[in-house]
Amino acid sequence: MTLKMPLPMAAAHKQPIQLTLNRKARSGHAQPRMLLTDFLREELGATGTHVGCEHGVCGACTVRIDGIACRACMTLAVQVDGQHIETVEGLADADGVMNDLQLAFKRHHALQCGFCTAGILMSCADWLGRLQAPGAAPRIPSEADVRDMLSGHLCRCTGYTPIVAAVMEVAAARAAAKESHA
Repeated sequence: MTLKMPLPMAAAHKQPIQLTLNRKARSGHAQPRMLLTDFLREELGATGTHVGCEHGVCGACTVRIDGIACRACMTLAVQVDGQHIETVEGLADADGVMNDLQLAFKRHHALQCGFCTAGILMSCADWLGRLQAPGAAPRIPSEADVRDMLSGHLCRCTGYTPIVAAVMEVAAARAAAKESHA
């Protein structure tokens, strides 16, 4: 009796992936099980997205997929074909000038080793964007609100206090700007 072994999936089999990365059309190839973190870093060279726990717990890999903060270590590259991805590199403008959130992090020394910072910035950008969404009343979050939002991130360096201060500063500035334009 001869046992027929299943054919292994060809390691060389890669699928084409086309997406918009930080407002630019990009493409590459990924094996069906390749994680988005690995695709971004290895295939597209977007190394700002960090790989931490690979279980979706630490938040270091947070990116925005079609405008929604997601864990790139829990997403397969093939799942984002045709979608818009924003990484920390996309927060700055086309000339590399940092946005208000990045500048507030710098002012408040809201990073130390920097490993978790990219993911935290992406979650904060997403949260602040939803908080100040068009049509929503200007709202300044409490410290407890900011700390609750940050609870999905692990940072061993900062103690979160400078991060909270930076986020609250940006939220207040954006709310004031929104009120003055209303």
